[in-house]
Amino acid sequence: MLDRPIAQVRNLRVEFETKGGTVVGVEDVSFEVGAGETVCIVGESGSGKSVSSLSLMRLVEFGGGEITGGQLMFDRKDEEPIDLAKADSGLMRDIRGNEIGMIFQEPMTALNPVFTVERQLTEGLIKHKGMSKKQARARALELMRQVRIPEPERRLQQYPHELSGGMRQRVVIAIALACEPRILIADEPTTALDVTIQAEILALIDRLKRETGTSVMFITHDMAVVAQIADRVVVMYRGNKVEEGPVEQIFANPQHPYTKALLSAVPKLGEMHGKALPEPMKLMNAAADAPLPQPIAGTDKVLLRVENLVTRFPVKGGLLRRTVANVHAVEDVSLTINSGQTLSLVGESGCGKSTAGRSILRLVEPLSGKIDLDGVDIMALNQADLRKARRHMQMVFQDPFASLNPQMKLSHQVAEPMMNFEHIPADERQDRVAKLFDRVQLPRDFMSRYPHELSGGQRQRIAIARALALNPKLIIADEAVSALDVSVQAEVLNLMMELQAELGLSYLFISHDMAVVERVSHNVGVMYLGRIVEIGPRARIFENPQHPYTQALLKAVPIADPTRRKSEKDLNFKPIPSPVHPIGYEPEPSRYEEVEPGHMILTTDSGY
Repeated sequence: MLDRPIAQVRNLRVEFETKGGTVVGVEDVSFEVGAGETVCIVGESGSGKSVSSLSLMRLVEFGGGEITGGQLMFDRKDEEPIDLAKADSGLMRDIRGNEIGMIFQEPMTALNPVFTVERQLTEGLIKHKGMSKKQARARALELMRQVRIPEPERRLQQYPHELSGGMRQRVVIAIALACEPRILIADEPTTALDVTIQAEILALIDRLKRETGTSVMFITHDMAVVAQIADRVVVMYRGNKVEEGPVEQIFANPQHPYTKALLSAVPKLGEMHGKALPEPMKLMNAAADAPLPQPIAGTDKVLLRVENLVTRFPVKGGLLRRTVANVHAVEDVSLTINSGQTLSLVGESGCGKSTAGRSILRLVEPLSGKIDLDGVDIMALNQADLRKARRHMQMVFQDPFASLNPQMKLSHQVAEPMMNFEHIPADERQDRVAKLFDRVQLPRDFMSRYPHELSGGQRQRIAIARALALNPKLIIADEAVSALDVSVQAEVLNLMMELQAELGLSYLFISHDMAVVERVSHNVGVMYLGRIVEIGPRARIFENPQHPYTQALLKAVPIADPTRRKSEKDLNFKPIPSPVHPIGYEPEPSRYEEVEPGHMILTTDSGY
């Protein structure tokens, strides 16, 4: 009785009806999840891993899918196992959120924008557990502390849009854990999160699993996460299971060619030790003897110089919506980027790295500081001149779907910057667009398509093509590959590096993926609470981190090796202090000490 699996998926087949006919999402998949076990389902986008999990909740039916074969056996605590594929909607409503919890990949769409965090956290507790409002609120506060959200009392009264991505994801996890489900389905819950939050959330899920005996079905494409958390691994490829086994066996001795390719394409922290220049990533389907592009040296000429940049956001309050405090998002940041080189900014969400990138482009107006791009003082420009200067600096955003217009053909979107800035004949423009498609390795027949017809990686290539349309000198890539699969991520990064070698582009690469940063950067700046706490050549930052925050950050990075798992005591992060300060508060300026040539650490108290 005790060793009966909590969930068994037997010969599952899921079909989707589309205009072009029936599409098989999952062909014939079987696996089981034991009590207190973590089963990781891995594969790339489109492999059917999310469809398998959504089928168990019967949510696949809300997305146009239909379970056309197989059984979904679920063991309810004191009753006989039931086949969820045949359960009626009333029973499914009782099971969802109560006995089976779900953490979705995209926290903004999983939360309701019109309700406060408290309302969304207490809803399930009141419905399934019969708690009073007061009891539910106390439990909600406890959950918020459990997922380490700072200032939980204040956060409960906020709405989802007022929280950062990492915070929202933690709220989603708290909601999923609220009723202590028997099985927790986590669909890419850490894909867009920082290293530190990811490490904590993995440790949190692991701890809750041990304490409550909850089983976990974890869907991901990040092999380092699998190595950190899995007991067993199921590898999926094109709707089928291609390999299954204990985590140690899958990593040490993978059998299927797809599993081998997947593991070899994963960037591992420390692979670049002793190398001074960035190197391209390994591609999944590349021949073993394929020549690798040469490392990129760049030049010694400074392209961008930022000095003492400060950006603050007002906090409004009271009846008259007066400014009552300021969020110190970027505090006294100075950096330089050489022509043809990459500077990466790393840090946790909310540390100000994206705001710093946007402030440099003046998409967000800085309060003070100096920004010099190739001899042009960006801060001194009026709107008309700033518009002209934007030709030389472009941005690639994290979410390509949100940054593309869903109603415009792709060719038109790539041509748009040229139409705004350059008056060239239509046929010549079309020719340049076609060449840009070639350059980002997309077929020319994609020019007449719309964004929804492309995969995430292809959409990100369109965003890069559009950024390249005006031959900029600087591209700011804000988490440009964080939500992509291993193989697609490698292709997009190699493309960016090829373009850097060909066109002499400079990148400000904003990321939280330390293994990727190690591959692509010439220099690295580590940000914490609006300040750069350590900056210097990439090899020095990774091989000789000096600031305690940098050391903690590198310690948190999961390594794709199940024999080198992190224990919870490795993750000694201090709670992040609030960046909100009263009006009139003036922090002290940043002072740095040079520990090695070009390697600087902050000596001002950073709060860490």
